[in-house]
Amino acid sequence: MPAVSARNDLLASLRSLVRFESASGHIWLDQHRMMLLHTGALGALRRELLESLGEERARGLLLRMGFVSGQRDAQLARKLRPNLIDQVESFSTGPLLHALEGVAKVSAVKLDIDIQRGRFYGEYLWQNSWECESHVRESGYADDPQCWSQIGYASGYTSAFMNRFIVYKEVECTAQGDPYCRIVGKPAEEWNDPDYLQYFRPDSIAHELLDLQMEVEHLRSSIARPRYEGPLVGASSKFLDAMTLLRSAAPSQISVLLLGETGVGKEVFAHWLHDNGPRADKPFVAVNCGAIPDNLIEAELFGVEKGAYTDAQSSRAGRFERADGGTLFLDEVGDLPPSAQVKLLRALQSGEIERLGGEKVKVTNVRVVAATNVDLLNAIQEGRFRADLYYRLATFPITIPPLRERRVDIPLLAERFIEKFSRPVGKQIRGLSDLAMQSLVDYAWPGNIRELENIIERGVLLTPDNAAIDEHHLFPRAVSASAQHLQASGTIGTDAPRHADALAERVLESGIGLEELEDGLLQMAVKRSGGNLTQAAKLLGISRAKLAYRIKCMRSADKGDAN
Repeated sequence: MPAVSARNDLLASLRSLVRFESASGHIWLDQHRMMLLHTGALGALRRELLESLGEERARGLLLRMGFVSGQRDAQLARKLRPNLIDQVESFSTGPLLHALEGVAKVSAVKLDIDIQRGRFYGEYLWQNSWECESHVRESGYADDPQCWSQIGYASGYTSAFMNRFIVYKEVECTAQGDPYCRIVGKPAEEWNDPDYLQYFRPDSIAHELLDLQMEVEHLRSSIARPRYEGPLVGASSKFLDAMTLLRSAAPSQISVLLLGETGVGKEVFAHWLHDNGPRADKPFVAVNCGAIPDNLIEAELFGVEKGAYTDAQSSRAGRFERADGGTLFLDEVGDLPPSAQVKLLRALQSGEIERLGGEKVKVTNVRVVAATNVDLLNAIQEGRFRADLYYRLATFPITIPPLRERRVDIPLLAERFIEKFSRPVGKQIRGLSDLAMQSLVDYAWPGNIRELENIIERGVLLTPDNAAIDEHHLFPRAVSASAQHLQASGTIGTDAPRHADALAERVLESGIGLEELEDGLLQMAVKRSGGNLTQAAKLLGISRAKLAYRIKCMRSADKGDAN
């Protein structure tokens, strides 16, 4: 009975992870995006693979596809039950997932598992296998076992779970007329069957055909929609439009004004412009005009002579002199005070500058690239910015789109940032889970690419080594969209929240009593709300009267214990 109860609890926990979000068109199994597909359509695809590739290559392709699916479910199983001591019970998550996903009903015949010693032997029965039913419907009964993708799944799941190559064989199959499908799994070397193991290795000819097809598709998509890679990454139309303008401006000396919201990467664009122009071997000097006090900005830009003001203990060159021969990037140029605007206009028109407190005119050869998130035309009307300076700076304006207008670029940027941040910490990050990627694409991105970079950095640090970044690693307080869950009856309805079962299981395993748990929740809610009982009651989802009554009971119990 305890084993049956544990299995039912696990099934309930797994069902709570299946979420149907009709509003967005998503079905989720925890962090993995799933689909409901007609087995008839899959069967037709399977038959077409047999006809186009031949039975041997089609078998290997389907088996390897199942292997990858099994590996993913093994990651999910370990995530759901990371601290379970009973290895048999922990391993049973995979067969239950296989059944939940509608592949087959799985029954264990024999299981001998020892992860530490690498020992494994498993024997299972499959009933109602979709692959057998499909094969019989499409092609009739066969002389050989037909559960190829399912064998791949079992092998992939067990190999990932055991951290060694485990291979299953199907020794009975309903597609052959047997009463059920029987599979046996053990370490690959114990089979002593190199011809069979060959199915688990990529087929060179099939892969060459697939690679050739992908290359043709890549060329077609490249012609239709070019993709830019380098320090700047993107494939969206607005990004590529900006890059086209940037490439046009790079070879010349023209002043460029980069327009866009905070965090869109204006300095990265300016760097690219410098690195791909005739001044690439000269200095690139950047200054944030909005970060320097008004009384110091002129000294910072044009330099200062000793004694020009109280704190000027020595003479020093300004940013114009340091950038001589190269590029000066003026970020947030719209924040310049009026006096600095006058001197900047002179420097742009003649190349001449004067240090603060100096009398000697210096001539500099600087290409100026400016950037702002301020509406400069509006600033001109309000008298905050000089019109003549604007027209000098805005000779070649380029608008950089915000991240919400280039969502197609988010996967490319995320991949680049994962690579950037995982290497220094020595982690192997397996990309983003489906739900994590969907959350990134759906997010509003008020902070643009800078915010994306920060979120990916946090995700890399929080994600365990050799795992994928999950949604909660990126957005710790993320609230999933309203969804319906798979109930025990098999219907779809509003079940308990998806983490309720897992939370209850952790509480039970912790040994915390119900009264202690309730007291702790009450005290935490009151503390978090600053003693406001109405607010605390809202946090707990109960009325203020109920909260007050429970606090009174808790205090009475404390007094009784003291007596």
